[in-house]
Amino acid sequence: MVTADVHIRPVSEGDWADIMALEADAYADITLSEDADALKSRAQASPATCFVLEWEWRTVGYVLALPYPLFSYPDLTRSEEVVHHSRNLHLHDLVIAGPYRRRGLGRRLLHALTARARSEAYEQISLIAVGGSDAFWSRNGFRARREVELPRSYGPQAVYMSKRVLEPVATGRLETSAAQGFGGGE
Repeated sequence: MVTADVHIRPVSEGDWADIMALEADAYADITLSEDADALKSRAQASPATCFVLEWEWRTVGYVLALPYPLFSYPDLTRSEEVVHHSRNLHLHDLVIAGPYRRRGLGRRLLHALTARARSEAYEQISLIAVGGSDAFWSRNGFRARREVELPRSYGPQAVYMSKRVLEPVATGRLETSAAQGFGGGE
């Protein structure tokens, strides 16, 4: 149960030092840390789906998500060069600082992202669970898609997972109105 003053807001330029410190702390031990340009490029691909979480005005978590074709994923060694127009939102990174874990903050960030995904007409959210985190994601409705082969750069325990957030839009008038607010389909 969270009793502190918690805020979730869009990522701003002044957040990157904190994001990079959180990312390095979360992934350095499992050699998945990315450089700043790669992480920033993922946020620039979809600013509306990237948030920081503040605990009593201190940044203690973040989530970066961007549109990506289903069953595809960012290359950890490169910056994003193309903004994909997909009804799949790829949750690239969700990190909560170690001392703040097990307080429901990761779930709060996920709920904020899911609400944004629905409002933006994304049909599903995908992710790659790393470092044994697939149990957390399973508890939050994600299903392992083991048929998706992942590069070794994501680590030996990496699992591609996805979760439906909206039913696919039927063809016809509804599809046109949904696409207008979304920017097209896959």
